[in-house]
Amino acid sequence: MTEESAALYVVPTPLGNLADLTRRAEETLRAVPWIAAEDTRHTGPLLKQLGAKARTIPAHQHNEHEAAARIVEKLQAGEDVALVSDAGTPGISDPGARIVAAVRAAGCRVVPLPGPCAATTALSASGLLDEHFLFYGFLPTKGGQRRQALEALRDQPSALVFYEAPHRVLETVEDMATVFGSRTLVIARELTKLFESIHALPANAALDWLKADPNRQRGEFVLMLAGAPADADNGEGERVLKLLLAEGLPVKQAAKLASQITGAAKNALYERALALKSE
Repeated sequence: MTEESAALYVVPTPLGNLADLTRRAEETLRAVPWIAAEDTRHTGPLLKQLGAKARTIPAHQHNEHEAAARIVEKLQAGEDVALVSDAGTPGISDPGARIVAAVRAAGCRVVPLPGPCAATTALSASGLLDEHFLFYGFLPTKGGQRRQALEALRDQPSALVFYEAPHRVLETVEDMATVFGSRTLVIARELTKLFESIHALPANAALDWLKADPNRQRGEFVLMLAGAPADADNGEGERVLKLLLAEGLPVKQAAKLASQITGAAKNALYERALALKSE
């Protein structure tokens, strides 16, 4: 790390278990003169344990533009900077993306280090069989906007990965049950920590499961949903759809209910309902 090679090092930090910090991350945090941290008070004990002597720069969601300017100034003066968030990888549902963009725009070097990330850690132990996944991060906090966001994802064939805070997990899971019905939901919490738990169950059974034990509602959550079936119908969706149409339900409502009941893709059922009506 010489003056000629000044760079911003994007350094993942442990989710909980300090043994997950890589050797390269340790060496980087000890070597750089500056560390930009989401919360300097949170990062302080880690740096002390490592014996890191770097000075810190606050770099949180409310001051990213100012922090970026300061970091670019340091880099242009030939001083390396490490970027860390409170846990996991900076820029992945954590502050950092704007800083990285500003540093790259200024023509300075950005060096990413591999390491802990809650999304991939949880997904690797989920048992979901989808070939692809869509990482969404945090859903909107307001109920109406959250349900609208989930509705837009209903027919995604990829597994869906969300983060959620403990004080919102019940209402979020309730909305997921409404939108995704019996589709498999995997609830991971407190990853790498003492009370880590990973549990799979139908989305429409998850709310009762969480309420059965208050301890299940604690900690930081990763919520993972199985993707929509590639062939939405496989016979069951159309069977339910025909029953609902026979009861006189409007096409749109029948398609929505059939999707919730069977897990089949709503758009495909809607198109099939229109065809059935025309017949």
